Amino acid sequence: MSPTLQTPVRIGLIGGGGIATAHLTGYAAIPERARITAVADAHEETLAARVAETGATGYTDFTELVRDPEVDAVDICLPHHLHARAIVAAAEAGKHILCEKPLCLTAEESETVREVVERTGVTLMCAHNQLFMPAVATAKEVIEAGQLGDVYEVRTTDSFFNDFDPESMGWRAHAATSGGGEYIDTGYHPTYLLMHFAGAMPTEVFAMMSTHRLTFMEGEDSAQVLVRFDNGSVGQLVTSWAYEAAPGTDRFSVVGSAGSLSSDGSTLRVKRRGEEEQVFAAEPIDTFAAEIADFITCLETGRRPLNTEEEGIAVLGIILAAYESARSGAAAPVLRA
Repeated sequence: MSPTLQTPVRIGLIGGGGIATAHLTGYAAIPERARITAVADAHEETLAARVAETGATGYTDFTELVRDPEVDAVDICLPHHLHARAIVAAAEAGKHILCEKPLCLTAEESETVREVVERTGVTLMCAHNQLFMPAVATAKEVIEAGQLGDVYEVRTTDSFFNDFDPESMGWRAHAATSGGGEYIDTGYHPTYLLMHFAGAMPTEVFAMMSTHRLTFMEGEDSAQVLVRFDNGSVGQLVTSWAYEAAPGTDRFSVVGSAGSLSSDGSTLRVKRRGEEEQVFAAEPIDTFAAEIADFITCLETGRRPLNTEEEGIAVLGIILAAYESARSGAAAPVLRA
């Protein structure tokens, strides 16, 4: 463990809203390894509730929390538009960082994030919880073992019927605070999975955005996206808040020169050419708890997180290129920060 860290690791929770509940459950599962020592939230009622729940010190301003000497690392669960500011404040204060998706919202912000993390030497982990689904982890092992050969095509789907209304949607309804619409929010998950399975960096994107049902949003409620990667593989994803995926739709699939795999998110099927299909099934797990435990392991051992700011910036690059493609009607290059 780093000499600057205590045991258990002392966590400052920045943002006490809805997603923080899943994170707090994760920390509660490993009390001997991590504990919440501080909470920041600008809303007094939310802050009071989280302080009562955790027994932590409360702050209405996260720039004060990051200066707390009883905090080793922060967990950022803020609205999207505040992520970059919180990352910079935490890194400048020497705190390690777990940040909910998306990492940030613009190419300029991503440059700032990369610079401050590199300069301060803190560990930053992107909270890409679906990487911890057992089916995803096994699929990645199969691909990296070369069982599928060269990867040609990756597909991901993450669609559900969202019952948001103008009153309940809050900051997500506005592009200035969300960064767009459904695609940068829920669609962020199938985007990082696409890149994870391709095992390469994105170069070009073509996208179509639609608003089928949630017309009160400033952004889209659905997206179809094609991505070309620098190893020659092509990814395609579908994501929506307007509708559920059709029955039988794969959550993800990968096709390579020697075979393919597919999954509904739980059962994984692997079919190598000329061989019998292999079926892997696993009990569902709390992916947020697994993600948080892995973050703590990274801090304890110095191991690199599965997705750092580098992957977070690349995922944002796909998303920004997709929005540009949807605006222009043409394929858009992925710009590198």
